[in-house]
Amino acid sequence: MKKKMFVITMALVAMATVSCKKDECSECHYENDQNEEVELGEYCGDDLEAIEASGYNYNGVNYEVHCHEH
Repeated sequence: MKKKMFVITMALVAMATVSCKKDECSECHYENDQNEEVELGEYCGDDLEAIEASGYNYNGVNYEVHCHEH
């Protein structure tokens, strides 16, 4: 009986671990005044949402940020 409960418990733990949604991450960039793509690196979760919503400010200019897979 103990072995059966152990197997059931381990199966539930494994399912819970696999089903947890990981932070969605994506590489982001913006295009500067010369239409060159400037890489910003990887952003995840709330940081990803925030940079896409507010853009990236460089030298007083706010650029629209584009993130792949998002």
